Amino acid sequence: MSTIQKDITIFESTSSTAPLILLNTVQNEGEQVYDSVVSMADVDFSMAAIGNLDWNREMTPWPAPAVMRGGEDFAGKADGYLKELTGTILPDILAKISAKPEYMALAGYSLGGLFAVYALYRTDLFDRAVSASGSFWYPDFLDFVKEHRFCRKPVRLYFSLGNKEAKTKNPVMKTVEERTRELYRWYQIQGIDTIYEENPGNHFQDAVNRMAKGIVSILQ
Repeated sequence: MSTIQKDITIFESTSSTAPLILLNTVQNEGEQVYDSVVSMADVDFSMAAIGNLDWNREMTPWPAPAVMRGGEDFAGKADGYLKELTGTILPDILAKISAKPEYMALAGYSLGGLFAVYALYRTDLFDRAVSASGSFWYPDFLDFVKEHRFCRKPVRLYFSLGNKEAKTKNPVMKTVEERTRELYRWYQIQGIDTIYEENPGNHFQDAVNRMAKGIVSILQ
């Protein structure tokens, strides 16, 4: 479990049963994402944005070497963070809001999107996930998916990518579109309501709105 103190920002609905979205953030973009969701659709929800994460450590399911020259290796400590999330962070959030959520969902961008899907294989607390520009190029993740079962079959999954994300010389990261599409087909075969959407641009373009679009999709 991490010793880093997380930054938690709660955006609470007035509804007593509003669903709760947990968003792991890269750069404390929670408020921007929340405002974008509100501007896109008239949907009732609460959201808790979690920041100050050790991204390459806490969002990755197992150790893997860096994919960028001079980059940091991936520590693969997602299970430890998930224990902190479900055992400490989430109970604290639920104690602070008046609603008893109808359901809860995980959302994230990039490695956060990878974590959102991985977590469904480790806990049954969430029944929906949003993975915007998810890092499904991550080594051995497809094999993991095909060899394991969800703790709880999700009601809906949302995946998105930029249409230029696979256009890279990096041999690992260029597989992202192929593997995301394969995951999409795999979950559809399992009878899971799965959405796949492409957006213009590369991995770093319009991240806030891409994340918001995914949240709107699982709420509707």
